[in-house]
Amino acid sequence: MTMVSKESIQNALTKVIDPTSGATLLTVAKVAGLVINEGNVSFSLEVDPIKGHTMEGLRKAAEAAVLLISGVSSVNAVLTAHRSAVRPQQSRIPARQSIPKIKSIIAIASGKGGVGKSTVATNVAVALSNNGLKVGMLDADVYGPSLARMMGIKHKSEIFKGTKMLPLESHNIKCMSMGFLAAEDTPTIWRGPMVMGALEQMLRDVEWGELDLLVVDMPPGTGDAQITMAQRVPMAGAVIVSTPQDIALLDARKGLNMFRRLAVPILGIVENMSYFICPCCGERSDIFGHEGARMEAKKLNVPFLGEVPLHLDIRVASDNGIPIIASEPLSPHGIAFTNIATKLELTISSSC
Repeated sequence: MTMVSKESIQNALTKVIDPTSGATLLTVAKVAGLVINEGNVSFSLEVDPIKGHTMEGLRKAAEAAVLLISGVSSVNAVLTAHRSAVRPQQSRIPARQSIPKIKSIIAIASGKGGVGKSTVATNVAVALSNNGLKVGMLDADVYGPSLARMMGIKHKSEIFKGTKMLPLESHNIKCMSMGFLAAEDTPTIWRGPMVMGALEQMLRDVEWGELDLLVVDMPPGTGDAQITMAQRVPMAGAVIVSTPQDIALLDARKGLNMFRRLAVPILGIVENMSYFICPCCGERSDIFGHEGARMEAKKLNVPFLGEVPLHLDIRVASDNGIPIIASEPLSPHGIAFTNIATKLELTISSSC
């Protein structure tokens, strides 16, 4: 297979002409975030936000030019803009626009990393599918995507159909992630506007089909991805994942309050790594404390969706690409995820 070089892509882009203005691409846009993965090419075009709505022709021309390069099998270009270039009176938040054929969108979020949010998100998504819902899943963590590994998706090359991306299906879930567009060990070195543009395309330029629910696995914290999702699409709500200890709950509270400020309903709190049962003696240990998330939910007047134990099998299953709800649905931890999904489904139904 012909190796594709960054130089060949850059040379091709220098010859692209903006069909609207007649100017060369490099005079009206800056190429950034170039990633090459086995013939799949992705990059962003940073443009003036005032003229952004006229640049779709330029984006398509850039994709067409790169696609002609020998060895390139697919191209994904994203339009982004620097918000600092926008004058205050022009920086209005766009209206939230629903995505055709998707009934509801929810976020699985956490205030900090390391609390098992992605593990909860994947297992809850599969559990909701087991309950009979048509479910899709978007990995919104552009910097640290994990969906491919956790859902056992290894063949990631054929995800383009014309100008649309095709979600990859695993465990009956339609999945989309930045991890499908780059090698697993390739860092994504992007600024905020680029992240926002990429998320917008992974939401709207994907052939999701008919979905009852799109589950969005958010990155940890309170940054660009969370704000983009909350401001661009109408969300049924957010689920906050935390471990029981005080420091995790402090960050979870920040994440919860951020969604409230953005007018996103809080669907509930999940306590992950809630307790540990020794496999040898059966003794229970509350390593991180216990019921901290339940008490926090009561204090904040939001639903408590349930607790998930700390168990080796959950970690092993996730690393092997088989969520525990798929491999051991009748285990205590599998049942815990099923119960959380059932409560969540009821909460979403009552709020819609």
